Amino acid sequence: MLIIGAKGFAKEVLEVVIHSNETDNLAFYDDISNDVGNVLFERFPVLKNFEEASNYFKTIDNRFTIGIGNPILRKKMYDTFRNLGGILTSSISTKSNIGNHDVNIGAGSNILAGSTISNSVAIGIGTILYYNSIVTHDCTIGDFVEISPGATVLGSCKISDYCQIGANSTILPNLNIGQNVIIGAGTVVTKNVPDNSLVVGVPGKIIKELTSLNF
Repeated sequence: MLIIGAKGFAKEVLEVVIHSNETDNLAFYDDISNDVGNVLFERFPVLKNFEEASNYFKTIDNRFTIGIGNPILRKKMYDTFRNLGGILTSSISTKSNIGNHDVNIGAGSNILAGSTISNSVAIGIGTILYYNSIVTHDCTIGDFVEISPGATVLGSCKISDYCQIGANSTILPNLNIGQNVIIGAGTVVTKNVPDNSLVVGVPGKIIKELTSLNF
């Protein structure tokens, strides 16, 4: 598998892959960090250009997962490496807690240790559930959503694409969170949130309108 990125969140993904015994032919991709050499942790090769990535997909392993946290960058990396011939693949920690009934996890999701997914939950492609985050029953999580450490999404909520749910925040039941929303750390969301909003506080209030996405 190829992990896109070789710093920060990519190291979190590495730990998930190690626990799953998926390290055969594992490599990283980083073409922008001058302080990242050709080998990471004296073990894993780091590819440096699209030609190397395309060759890796053709001759070694066509799977890739995204080791970058930002939802917008994750979408861009998905488009780029899919066009090079890669197949987006999830990394799901053996130390996560996932319900046994009616759970659907989209391709390319990164589910980290200690995260909990209840029954009747749908998670879109390329989404992150960080350490100790919780998604309870009957929730729908969109594509390329980042749910930060300790965040809790309570029953029957819908979170749309490209949202960032801050650390230790709580989204109360039966709420709809629009596309491209940032929920600040520690925020308690008590009402629906429209697209392109920054929400902070207890209770959460919209403090800024964000620029609409244009993909």
